[in-house]
Amino acid sequence: MTSIELTHVTVDIPIFDAGSRSLKNNVMAAATGGQIKPRDGTRKVSIRAIDDLTLDLQHGTKIGLIGHNGAGKSTILRTIAGIYEPNEGRVDVDGSVAAMFDIGFGMDPDSTGWENIILRGMLIGFSRKEIEARAADIGEWSGLGEFLDMPLRTYSSGMSTRLAFAVSTSITPDILLIDEGIGAGDAAFIDKAKARLEEFIGNAGLLVMASHSDDLLRQWCTEGLWMEHGKVRFHGPIDETLDRYSASRTA
Repeated sequence: MTSIELTHVTVDIPIFDAGSRSLKNNVMAAATGGQIKPRDGTRKVSIRAIDDLTLDLQHGTKIGLIGHNGAGKSTILRTIAGIYEPNEGRVDVDGSVAAMFDIGFGMDPDSTGWENIILRGMLIGFSRKEIEARAADIGEWSGLGEFLDMPLRTYSSGMSTRLAFAVSTSITPDILLIDEGIGAGDAAFIDKAKARLEEFIGNAGLLVMASHSDDLLRQWCTEGLWMEHGKVRFHGPIDETLDRYSASRTA
């Protein structure tokens, strides 16, 4: 059954070539909420982004990650996705994962839209045969028309996001990871994208979402995890978690 288990997970993010810059260290510590620690007298330091986190998420969970910038939300998502390896602890993920962050990763500016559909599709786990079978539907849904025959470098940023979004939401994952809002171009397309994203989320067995939007979190999540300085402050129903977090900022 679909599940995510993090057991005493600690993640340090290394910062290179900054050991002697005390001003930068102070600014980074304030901005991230982590601790910047010298290592063995070298010019390498690190931020404690996640500090001894234990979390058990089972099929059906839809959890929102809440907290200030640098609280550890994005690091949790990237650790679950396998982008970051924990320095300590264990991460066990059972089920296919779709990560809706850095959705343009792997796109080639010199390749056409059609070629990028194949590239991006293979990157997120399709075989070439599978993504080729879906390419026409993906291209049609993107609304890019003849631009699909042109190199990606000729696209506006909104057009590139449309294409990446169309490919990324063409799968049905067991586990869906979302980091913040996803811009998708003009107002008409944003409405279309929201409808597709709602369907995408509804089909996922397990959702982990980081956002600063209370409305989105209340709409799509049933649980909340409030993070602060890499540690859990509260884990409970989404409404209670948001209320506690809001009260802490006005206290």
